[in-house]
Amino acid sequence: MTPAEPPLALLAELTHRCPLRCPYCSNPLDLARASAELDTATWRRVFNEAAELGVLQVHFSGGEPLVRRDLVELVAAATASGLYINLITSGIRLDANRLARLVEAGLEHVQLSVQDADPGCGDRFAGLAGAQQTKHQVAELVREAGLPLTVNAVVHRQNLEHLEGIIDLAVMFGADRLEVAHVQYYGWALANRAALLPSRQQLDTATATIDAARARLAGRLIIDYVPPDYYAQRPKACMGGWGRRFLNVTPSGTVLPCHAAETLPGLHFPTVAEASLSDIWYHSAAFTRFRGTAWMDEPCRSCERREIDWGGCRCQAYALTGDSARADPACALSPDHVLLAAALNEAQETAPDFVYRQHTATAPQRERTPQFG
Repeated sequence: MTPAEPPLALLAELTHRCPLRCPYCSNPLDLARASAELDTATWRRVFNEAAELGVLQVHFSGGEPLVRRDLVELVAAATASGLYINLITSGIRLDANRLARLVEAGLEHVQLSVQDADPGCGDRFAGLAGAQQTKHQVAELVREAGLPLTVNAVVHRQNLEHLEGIIDLAVMFGADRLEVAHVQYYGWALANRAALLPSRQQLDTATATIDAARARLAGRLIIDYVPPDYYAQRPKACMGGWGRRFLNVTPSGTVLPCHAAETLPGLHFPTVAEASLSDIWYHSAAFTRFRGTAWMDEPCRSCERREIDWGGCRCQAYALTGDSARADPACALSPDHVLLAAALNEAQETAPDFVYRQHTATAPQRERTPQFG
C-alpha cells in the first residue's frame, strides 16, 4: 500500500451543545454531554499535534462552537500552532465584542448557516424562534470585521422552493461564497429521511436554478453545489477518500476519518487520550481499514474510478446494506443500487413530522413541528 499522505484539514467538533434543533444535523443521535467535552489544554495539545502532522487548517464546529466559553482561547491556541482558522456557526450568541476578540485571536473565515430564506420556515427548521433574523445581524458583523464569509445552506424537499431566495440572501449578506448542499443522510438526517429527501423534479429544478445563478453571479459569488447521493449514478469520494485528506475530533476526543464513522460497527476509533494524532492517522486499524483500494471487492476492485471515488461512502454503505465493505449503493454498478428505490418512493409521499435534534438518553421521539408567530 502507498504510504498515507498527511491530512490537510481538521474538523474540531468542540461540542454537541447547540441552541438549534435542526432535523438534518449530522451529529450522532447519541449526543455528548458538556461534562464529556475536551478541556482547553487538551484541545491546545490537539492543535499542536495537528500542525506537526501536516494539517493546514482547522474548522471549529459542533453543535454550536460559540457555546464554548473558551472559544477565544481555542482560536488563539490554533493560531499559535500555525493553523488557518475557520468558524462554522449558526451565529447564535455572536455579538460585535466577541467577534472582535475572535478576530484578534486569529479567526480568519466564517461559515454562517442558514435554514431558509423565509424567516418563518427557517425558524421552523431550526426549531428556534427568531433564529433566522439573527443571521442578518451576524452577516453584517462579519462584513464589518472584514472577514471572508461563506453562507452554508442545507437544502431538502421542504425548502427547495425557496432556493432562489436563499441565493439572493447570500448576495444580500455580502457573502464571498455560497455552499448549497443537499442533505446527506447520516445522523439525524437519516432518522428524518422521509421528511427531507426531495423528488427528482425538485432536484432537477434546483440544479437548473444553481446553473443559472452561477452564470448570473459569476465574479460576484462563488456557488458550490452538493447534490444528494440518492439520485447519483456514481458515488462521491466521501471526504476525499477514507483517511486520505481529513480527520475529525469529536467533543469527547474520539478521532475519526469522517464525522459519521462512529456508526460503523467493529472498528475501534482511538481517542486523543490513547494516542497521538500521528499514531492514529498512520497506524490505527480504523484509519487504515478502508484507506486506498486493497480492501475493495467487485465491482469496485476492477472499476476505473476506484482511485477517483474510493468506493464511495462507507457509512452510507453500512446504513443501507448493513455491510460497511460493500460498494456504495449510490453507484449504479452496485448490486445494492436497487435499495435506493424505497427511499426515492418516500420522496413522492406526504412528508412526516420531523424528529428534532435533542439531547436524550433514549431513542429520539417524533414530535410535532413547533409553530412560530
